[in-house]
Amino acid sequence: MKAMKRFGVLMLVLTLALSALTGCGSKDPSSTSGSSSGSGSGSSSRDVSQISPMDLSQVTDPYLAVSGLAGDEVVATMGTAEITAGEYLYWLSRVIENYLEQMGGQTATLPWDAEMTEGQTFGQYVMDEAMEVTTYYRTLREMARQMDITPDPSIASDLDKQYTDMILQAEGDEERVVHTLWANLLTRDLLLALSENSSLYNQLLQQNFGEDSGHAPTDAEVNAWLEETGQYRAKHILLTTIDLSTREPLDEETITQKKATIDDLLAQLRAAEDPIALFDQLMNEYSEDSGLAANPEGYTTSKGEMVAPFEEAALALKTGEISDVVESDFGYHIILRLPMDPDEFRLSCTNALFQRSVEQERERLGVQKESAVLDKLDVGAFWDKVSSLQAAVMAEANQ
Repeated sequence: MKAMKRFGVLMLVLTLALSALTGCGSKDPSSTSGSSSGSGSGSSSRDVSQISPMDLSQVTDPYLAVSGLAGDEVVATMGTAEITAGEYLYWLSRVIENYLEQMGGQTATLPWDAEMTEGQTFGQYVMDEAMEVTTYYRTLREMARQMDITPDPSIASDLDKQYTDMILQAEGDEERVVHTLWANLLTRDLLLALSENSSLYNQLLQQNFGEDSGHAPTDAEVNAWLEETGQYRAKHILLTTIDLSTREPLDEETITQKKATIDDLLAQLRAAEDPIALFDQLMNEYSEDSGLAANPEGYTTSKGEMVAPFEEAALALKTGEISDVVESDFGYHIILRLPMDPDEFRLSCTNALFQRSVEQERERLGVQKESAVLDKLDVGAFWDKVSSLQAAVMAEANQ
């Protein structure tokens, strides 16, 4: 029990050390895509208690142990920058973890051999996603190097302290701390590099698009970005023609009555001296939208999120305009297009513009994969061995 508690503390400290990794913009491993490389077979489960532990005494390089690739082996280049197996395999593990969570949690099995598109297997797709994420963060570091931007030195000192604390929690057993890092496909050096990414991202963002950069997005640029990305705000008065709990249509007489009511509401709005004020009054009195209580000021949304008739009508309106009656699968709508406050979206726009600049720089640098190296990697077998490594670390903690 004492050993298990100590392992839990180690993992908690490690989690805190890793928390800096989540601040690097919006580059979620689940949102990337790529071309094709590698192969995939086998299956894996995250229930490490059912997996045979690896012999840790035989492991000197965790990356070699789980993939057959040495941690310092080059798997891709970007200009003069080399991407090692260690950093790539770390992100590969993160992408796989993300899919496991999406497909059933810690006991899910991933369909490595399932064909996706154009003959590409799921395993190959996952490997490509991992390369996208890896090269994104490497591009950040290359941009920082070109602009003489260095990470906040406090990151290294804080990490040193965290590492020392982990050793203390492990009662002086540094090897156990090293193994805890291995279980997350990390080394101390890689953890530091990953932790520095947030600092580099924020500095690059401010230098390129911050308030003092001379390139901060203006109101007009924010509005143009909102238009480009299809984001908009709208309110609506909804009279339903279906039972919202069962999605079954209402009887014809009720639907006819509701159509007459919505037509009358529109006529009132068209005749009003202040249709905007009247809209709110009628919305609060008549609308049957179940989301009204949670969204009294309307919906902020983007293309593809609302039913097509609603979206098409809303996007066709100018700010402050009110639509005619619009019919959707839910019923009859009257829609009011609302203004967007640029200040509310400036940070999102700034991040998007910076993300675009990173993607452009990555394209300029070019990514050259070492196919002969990556072709050795079987992603299904890799994940099984990662599970075996994690099981070994867990078993060591229980000794």
